[in-house]
Amino acid sequence: MRKMIRHFCDFIFGKHKNNTLPRVWILAVDMAIVIFAYVIADLMLYYEYLPVIEFNWKMTWLLPLFYLITFLVTKTYDGMLRYAGFNDIRKIFTSCTITLGLLITSKVFFLKVNHDFAANYYPGFILMVYHYLITLVIMIIMRFTIRRLYNEVYKNASDKINTIIYGAGDGGTLLMRTLSQDPTSKFKICAFVDDDPKRAKSQINTIKVHSPKEAMTPEFVKKNNIEVMILAIPSLNEKRQKEIIEQGLALNLVVKTIPSFDKWVDGKLSTSQIQDIKIEDLLGRNPIILGKSNVIREINGKVVLVTGAAGSIGSEICRQVMHYNPSKLIMLDQAESPMYDFQFEMNNTPDFKAMRDKMAFVITNVKDPVRMKEVFEMYHPQVVFHAAAYKHVPFMEENAYEAVFVNVFGTKLVADLAVEYGVEKFVMISTDKAVNPTNVMGATKRIAEIYTQSRQGKTKFITTRFGNVLGSNGSVVPLFRKQIEQGGPITVTDRRITRFFMTIPEACSLVLEAGSIGEGGDIFVFDMGEKVKIWDLAEKMRKLAHRPDVEIIETGLRPGEKLYEEVLANEENTIKTDNEKIMHAIVRKYETAEVDSMIEKLHDELETCDPMKIVAQMKVIVPEFKSNNSIFSQLDK
Repeated sequence: MRKMIRHFCDFIFGKHKNNTLPRVWILAVDMAIVIFAYVIADLMLYYEYLPVIEFNWKMTWLLPLFYLITFLVTKTYDGMLRYAGFNDIRKIFTSCTITLGLLITSKVFFLKVNHDFAANYYPGFILMVYHYLITLVIMIIMRFTIRRLYNEVYKNASDKINTIIYGAGDGGTLLMRTLSQDPTSKFKICAFVDDDPKRAKSQINTIKVHSPKEAMTPEFVKKNNIEVMILAIPSLNEKRQKEIIEQGLALNLVVKTIPSFDKWVDGKLSTSQIQDIKIEDLLGRNPIILGKSNVIREINGKVVLVTGAAGSIGSEICRQVMHYNPSKLIMLDQAESPMYDFQFEMNNTPDFKAMRDKMAFVITNVKDPVRMKEVFEMYHPQVVFHAAAYKHVPFMEENAYEAVFVNVFGTKLVADLAVEYGVEKFVMISTDKAVNPTNVMGATKRIAEIYTQSRQGKTKFITTRFGNVLGSNGSVVPLFRKQIEQGGPITVTDRRITRFFMTIPEACSLVLEAGSIGEGGDIFVFDMGEKVKIWDLAEKMRKLAHRPDVEIIETGLRPGEKLYEEVLANEENTIKTDNEKIMHAIVRKYETAEVDSMIEKLHDELETCDPMKIVAQMKVIVPEFKSNNSIFSQLDK
């Protein structure tokens, strides 16, 4: 029987241009319904008189004629039957109601001017109403029957993926409706799951709602061959969301989710908005949301310079800055190809297309004094966000000269030009690796902090410190993802190693907020929540990728790397700011003359290109710098 229905659907949907039923066929079927409805209405009204009454066939051409004209005008046949919905019902209702009104009006007219014509060719008023109701009902039923046949039989191909929707509220109901109306959808909804016991055992469009205890089990998943779970509770809190996601992953399900209601396009959900679960969703921390009023005050109408603009942090700062309407945004980086790609993105982002004249892209190195002076002379920036830096710890252990040249003296050059050209605020992006540094990279960032703090005056220098950024160029996440794609193994330096994590948008929001509230000489640290074990992060990424076969191995700490990272040094403390997620660090202050002397000596050692001499002077400037690198650790003795 099912095979016969499938062949019928193939004939209806699969043998015509664009896989649609010809419009003339739909119109012909509608007209057949009109005639059939007339016979049914006649039988209903005059059934008991059939033996003695003659059927008036004269009326069978006038009534259909009115309906045909109205159908052609309103184009009731113009929709695709397989996707019939409320708009089609409304069109049918409007068309039939208009026809009934025209019939009644014209009959009343002819009763006055030509009574015989009205009596012979027009049905009775009650018959017209009966016919109207029957026609309306059959046309609607026909459309929804074909739609159901298409959805249940023709679309129910072998490549459909059995899916459960977690959430039987508005989000889940709308998701089911969206999937059922999308011809490209590969999801076959087999069940709903909901935490609310009142919804359990109920049904949504014939699909049963189950409790988590009943459905989120290996037995239920195996019995129904479930492969995917879509979390459809947009307002769910982060803790419960994490629990549900991990439940799904434990059952080896592909877990997806839908965005919050405010991100739906025109209040509607589309299948393209169904998202894969990201590792950020499993970090177990609430996202940080910062205010905008302070940032608007500091950036609106001003010239802003961002160094390292093609990097993951610098590029996101640029995107966010553009939303605050600067008079000019200068994006500067030495990396040609990433800068070219970023320029293309910014020039073609819909929100920014009308602001192209406010954007400038500059290729140069922050350690080039001639070119950097030219940039400041040309644009006279009022706010500088300094994100340019070398960040990879192992590379910088092997290239101490370049680390110091860029991270220290590149920062010094940009800071000195900021003072010379009267920049209002200079915001430096630092790192938690600058706290009690154990590597060259962290020490260079701490020296840059010390130098900028000593430059206070008309230009206000502000520093922001934060931990690892998910998805950034230096993050372990892209590395782990690549290793998983290649079949493993995932390499973790030590099972015990932990790091602080935040998302790129969060980190950049902090930078902008810090720049707006800082008064000069400030070091702001971020409330990054709990530390994350890198081993656990690798485990979760392996689950998300559904690759239990990929091995996770320990490779040992790399030179300069430490197990645990800190936000503040031992002798430092913090005080609160107006934003509970941002803290003001109380750090040791250096005199300008003292800093200049130490930096000058570091420059002298830099000219020797001797890593040992360079690192030795770095340890003089940063006494807490205790190297984990066996080559440089002997300098601590």
